[in-house]
Amino acid sequence: MNEVVEKKVALPLLSPTGEQVGEVEVSGVLFGAEVKPQLLHAAVEAHLAGQRQGNASTKTRSYVAGSTRKLYRQKGTGRARAGSRRSPTRVGGGIAFGPLPRDYRQRLPKKVRRQALLGALSSRAVAGEIKVLDTLKLDQISTKAVAGLLEALGMGAEVLLVTDNPDEILRKSARNLPNLTLARAEDLNAYEVLRYPHLLFTREGLARLQEVVR
Repeated sequence: MNEVVEKKVALPLLSPTGEQVGEVEVSGVLFGAEVKPQLLHAAVEAHLAGQRQGNASTKTRSYVAGSTRKLYRQKGTGRARAGSRRSPTRVGGGIAFGPLPRDYRQRLPKKVRRQALLGALSSRAVAGEIKVLDTLKLDQISTKAVAGLLEALGMGAEVLLVTDNPDEILRKSARNLPNLTLARAEDLNAYEVLRYPHLLFTREGLARLQEVVR
């Protein structure tokens, strides 16, 4: 029986000075999957919906303070009939059809989220928008050093740096850079992959991603 050879995809490997020092072969399952726009749309929509707080709240006539007594008799006054002072038509009354707290989250099946992530990674890989950093080591907290690294790599716009688990030195060095966002490989989602113009992996982050997404 012939064995199925797994397709491999090559990603550029960069040094901290911005020079390409080689290529990294990664799984075609992860970076060579079929791109399905409908799944990407569903994943992005679900992620954005999950960011909504949903805590807008108004008082309906049931929650407004005041008596429920009828203001005046139904007939014989020459005025329009009226109920209680809580009516939405009166000043200080309840709000008709106003917003109430709700949960906007959309729950997608695990397989759909996985396929959307694979499609997002594959589309960025095909476009040549994913790069791998050969080494990233900081001896001390230095925002200037991280900013210089991004400049050497030619990444002036927003960058998503995916690591295995960012240490305290890297996290504190990057927190004051508005154009850099750190992410753990195991927390990566389709929205983040598509959101940032530049996608940069560390070697450890790439290895971790291939472990958790199979």
